[in-house]
Amino acid sequence: MKKVMVSLRSILSEAVEREWITHNVALDVKLRRKSRTAEDEKIIPTKDEIRLIIENAPASHRAMFITAIFTGMRISELRGLTWDCVDLTRRVIKVTKRADEFGAMGAPKSRAGLRDIPMAPIVHQTLSAWRSEALENDLELVFPNGAGRVQNYSNIYNRIFKPMLVANGIVNDRGEAKFGIHALRHAAASLFIEQGWNPKKIQTLLGHASITMTMDTYGHLFESPEEDVSLFEKLESDLLAA
Repeated sequence: MKKVMVSLRSILSEAVEREWITHNVALDVKLRRKSRTAEDEKIIPTKDEIRLIIENAPASHRAMFITAIFTGMRISELRGLTWDCVDLTRRVIKVTKRADEFGAMGAPKSRAGLRDIPMAPIVHQTLSAWRSEALENDLELVFPNGAGRVQNYSNIYNRIFKPMLVANGIVNDRGEAKFGIHALRHAAASLFIEQGWNPKKIQTLLGHASITMTMDTYGHLFESPEEDVSLFEKLESDLLAA
């Protein structure tokens, strides 16, 4: 809606300049901001929930979910991941492509999406074992469906991910799955931040186009009230000591 209004205002401004109309009525339109609710907040899986997923994920998708948790890759990037981009020797995953909602392969959404992600030991071990178990397919997909094609997102969520969460008690007040697959990306980001990695490194690992996107999405996780108190105590001490 915002994009439409920007275009419309621009068009009518040009009309005013040409004296075709006397007033740009689009300037009078105020977009109503949606009130933020608890439902809008990003749900970040707890460490206990992450462990439950790792321990109880179905064998068919355990490798995919573990890779998502420890790399922060988007589900579209995981669905489009091919073995030539998994360097088990150097222990690096090269993100060079993604699969869209129709299963068509293509480049990441932005140049920043092209990146190398180091493997945590569990990712390296899991993918090494999965290499001999995964279904052989012409596309060389790491996580193909039963026919050797790109997996459908809805099938992964509705047939695998959601039942797994419900079976393991990872549910909301209504007894429904507590979060979607994208929450695994949030989990990865929270783990990166907890390790004290700088925002620029995290931006690169997540494939964000700008540091602003990273901070807008996860900035609140960098905050530490206890640390802030210590910082203000030091500020006062340094000032008065001077």
